[in-house]
Amino acid sequence: MERNELYPVFLKVSDLNVLIVGGGYVAEEKLTFLLKSSPNARVEMISPMYREGTIALAERHNITMTKGNYRRRLLKNKHIVIATTNVPKINEKVYNDCRKRAILVNVADNPPLCDFYMGGIVTKGNVKIAISTNGKSPTTAKRLRQFFEDVLPEKVDDLVKNLNTYRKTLKGGFEEKVATLNELTKGLVQQKDADEN
Repeated sequence: MERNELYPVFLKVSDLNVLIVGGGYVAEEKLTFLLKSSPNARVEMISPMYREGTIALAERHNITMTKGNYRRRLLKNKHIVIATTNVPKINEKVYNDCRKRAILVNVADNPPLCDFYMGGIVTKGNVKIAISTNGKSPTTAKRLRQFFEDVLPEKVDDLVKNLNTYRKTLKGGFEEKVATLNELTKGLVQQKDADEN
């Protein structure tokens, strides 16, 4: 069986500089996805044209939008770049320029030209779950996201906050604290299983 070897990370995109190359439907989709998860993301966009929906979304989130064509100099001080144009040569240029500068890049709908994928994300307060299909099926990731949004209780955030408060009262070393919290959360899961039976 094939194995997903991607390493999931949660980036503080409000502290990083993101560039989206393109202004069409895919750019709007990527911007929507990014801002849904991280409303304070620092994003700039470059495109000769923008969809009305993209403009409205960008204005709501103070996104810098520049009309024009992609130029290598736009990569200065960028940490992440997402290429969404419908011109493969431009997307490949963006990819190659980013690779030369060690900038993380995602070329939409072209998994070989991606350092990362933008998978499905479920957020309930402080709890965030990322879903990846290894770039093979965004539709499956979307369906799994919908499933977890329905299954995870809204009060899961209360559990996280309460455990954080309790954790701060624990004495002892790291291993002792982890053991105590593991035992406590194991009990919560067992209690849930018992309640369902």
